[in-house]
Amino acid sequence: MSSDFEGYEQDFAVLTAEITNKIARVPRLPPDEKKQMVANVEKQLEEAKELLEQMDLEVREIPPQSRGMYSSRMRSYKQEMGKLETDFKRSRIAYSDEVRNELLGDDGNSSENQRAHLLDNTGRLERASRRLEAGYQIAVETEQIGQEMLENLSHDREKIQRARERLRETDANLGKSSRVLTGMLRRIIQNRILVVVLAIVLVATILMAITFSVRRH
Repeated sequence: MSSDFEGYEQDFAVLTAEITNKIARVPRLPPDEKKQMVANVEKQLEEAKELLEQMDLEVREIPPQSRGMYSSRMRSYKQEMGKLETDFKRSRIAYSDEVRNELLGDDGNSSENQRAHLLDNTGRLERASRRLEAGYQIAVETEQIGQEMLENLSHDREKIQRARERLRETDANLGKSSRVLTGMLRRIIQNRILVVVLAIVLVATILMAITFSVRRH
């Protein structure tokens, strides 16, 4: 189940990086391209929300004892999603202001807005780079954890196999011991029966001897 979450997680990291890059480009594009870019960003934001929903469902399916780490990461991604939406709203407002300034011929304010947007966009790109790096680091750590789990499972399987072999040997030894004890018991019973028979014969012989002796006298 966690592997599905990590797949969604990587898709989300790539998608948010693309959205950040496009938000940063909006103020620098010609009006027609800006309109198309805004529509594209809106579509990708919806895709990012759907990914978050899928990730949220995956987290709910994870056992409670392992859910803490994933819940913390989900809170971080939701905050990141809120930041992207806020940045997009600001970009659209700036885009609207820029269009209005172009119509009014307010070049000075437009230049200041462009410089502010450039600085803002630089920050967004830096944040996107950090998110991609963090996503890659998470993927590497997850792979290492998976390898360790596989190694532990392999060791546990070997232990179980050795335990089963010892159990089979113990069962075989118990079977042999049971057969030996059964044979010994059978011989003991036979010996006791033989002793009883001999005792009866001996007593009968003595009685016959006594009877014969009495009759002679």
